[in-house]
Amino acid sequence: MSDRPTDDRTTATNGAPAASDEHSLTVGTDGPIVLHDHYLIEQMAGFNREKIPERQPHAKGGGAFGRFEVTGDVSAYTKAGLFQPGAETKMLARFSTVAGELGSPDTWRDPRGFALRFYTDEGNYDMVGNNTPVFFIRDPMKFQNFIRSQKRRADNNLRDHDMQWDFWTLSPESAHQVTWLMGDRGIPRSWRHMNGYSSHTYQWVNAAGERFWVKYHFHTDQGVEHFTQHEGDQMTAIDTDYHIRDLWEHVASGEHPSWTLHVQVMPYADAKDYRFNPFDLTKVWPHADYPLIEVGRMTLDRNPSNYFTEIEEAAFAPSNLVPGIGISPDKMLLGRMFSYADAHRARLGINYPEIPVNRPHVEVRSYLKDGAGRHHNPGDPVYTPNSAGGAYADGAALPAERGWESDGEMVRSAYTAHAEDDDFVQAGTLVREVMDDAARGRLVDNIVGHLLNGVSDPVLERAFAYWRSVDADLGAAVESGVHEKADLMDPKADAQGNDARRSAQKKA
Repeated sequence: MSDRPTDDRTTATNGAPAASDEHSLTVGTDGPIVLHDHYLIEQMAGFNREKIPERQPHAKGGGAFGRFEVTGDVSAYTKAGLFQPGAETKMLARFSTVAGELGSPDTWRDPRGFALRFYTDEGNYDMVGNNTPVFFIRDPMKFQNFIRSQKRRADNNLRDHDMQWDFWTLSPESAHQVTWLMGDRGIPRSWRHMNGYSSHTYQWVNAAGERFWVKYHFHTDQGVEHFTQHEGDQMTAIDTDYHIRDLWEHVASGEHPSWTLHVQVMPYADAKDYRFNPFDLTKVWPHADYPLIEVGRMTLDRNPSNYFTEIEEAAFAPSNLVPGIGISPDKMLLGRMFSYADAHRARLGINYPEIPVNRPHVEVRSYLKDGAGRHHNPGDPVYTPNSAGGAYADGAALPAERGWESDGEMVRSAYTAHAEDDDFVQAGTLVREVMDDAARGRLVDNIVGHLLNGVSDPVLERAFAYWRSVDADLGAAVESGVHEKADLMDPKADAQGNDARRSAQKKA
């Protein structure tokens, strides 16, 4: 008889005490296990089912809880309660890599996801962003194929730089984002030391019903810092979970990281005749045209108590909007309005919004009912419209759903009505006007190192042309660097990486 407290005892899932965590129920000490040992069956069945599918992109990540405090006044642009002067809102942040699997290293060169959930008094508001203000593509038709090009080959199950550059060089709209990726910010020193951006354009609506276009910028209060490629490679060998560990330890020690939110606001009418398509996800709005306006500060001050239930099961979706915030004609955002929630239904089940981390902090009144994982069903009436006093829809609560004006024939084409819709101009500006000489040198080295890793000759030629289109000097430096180092052995990988590249070139 144990003298340990009874409230420390292991229990079965029904709450009753478990007889043993060491021994199965058998016929004699060495006899067969009996099928009615329900506790053993429960343990084995639970283990077999405890993993859920990993996310397609953004599989590897971590996060923390915190608060968002409004420090500015943007009430002239939006009536959303979380952005009103003096408001404070509980929130969750998840950071991630895009292409790597669940066990991949944190310090690979890759964009970082920057997903935020605000538990507002008007429902959950989610923002799914990155640590870059732009993206590789502008149309959701290409998204699935883009992600596959960054994943693994079908034949040997290996990631392939030739596949990546093949897609990028055949998709010139990727140039701006690839320039960001190959630059210094391609490997953040930590999640605490990177900015976050909505990237997408959203619509804000104020109390008077006036509409505005808006982009979000979360600037790290810790300062932007990054790893060089060499430092990132070293950290990959030392600690594959470095970014997860760094965030956890700083939050736990009381060194709570914070970010200041600014927005760019474009008057509604400006979009029609702006010099390039302001809803193009591959472009930024110049700050000279639309300066930053301070909104508030996000602070992360609590680690999850259970990584699986509070981070792995967290399901962010841009379709989670609140009154005063709407969407824009950004094609990628429009596609994501469906794809994110549908991914969660596939990964977590139809009732994923009932998982505690996804549950709003306000009452949910919905006629959705039943299905696997449903815990809270509506009472009668179970239909609408009804005359029994059940919940009703209120169109006046969401004026942002009025959307925007659009006309024309149904087409499958890029939007080209603006004077400066060019795929390479902003990437060239980033290289020439934002980077200094040292940063441009590191950019060249990063591109050359990436191209020397198994990229075939035909794709290499397209890559040289791609970078010449961004900037003539940059393209020349990249081509020269590749040719100079083509026969050098990579000391990190000995002959293997170079032999693989030569094999790919011969096949081509």
